[in-house]
Amino acid sequence: MSADSENGTEWRERLSRLRYGQHVRRLDVSGVSLVSLALPRSVWFDRCRFVGADLRHATLDGSHFKLCDFTGADLRGASPRGASFAGCDLTGVDLRGADLFDARFGAVGVGAGAHPTRLRTSGATQGRSPSHMSKLARTPAPLRLFDARGEVLK
Repeated sequence: MSADSENGTEWRERLSRLRYGQHVRRLDVSGVSLVSLALPRSVWFDRCRFVGADLRHATLDGSHFKLCDFTGADLRGASPRGASFAGCDLTGVDLRGADLFDARFGAVGVGAGAHPTRLRTSGATQGRSPSHMSKLARTPAPLRLFDARGEVLK
């Protein structure tokens, strides 16, 4: 799929209609405005391209991204809470104000053939839990990085 002839509103509507657990492969929405996109939880994206896409204030909670390219995407104020990024390229992504609570960044594959997630971003902040929770619960979870075996890197 390519976003060449489609506008952002049409793509937002299409993506918002995805269902829980649905798999999307090789989608290309590079350069498309997906401001305030609201995805259902647990959508799986495999080898998709979001290069330069405008995902400001998008809700990506619990989504899974495998080998996706987000180079230069704008995720300011987005909510990828509990999302996983495995083998993704996040080079130049703007994550200022993004809620990264419990987001996971890891690799795909093992050994020399592993594809790590690249995290060279232009700004990142940890998200905060809802204000009605206890003071302890409002402490942001640490950013966790995983190796190819799924073990937490220190």
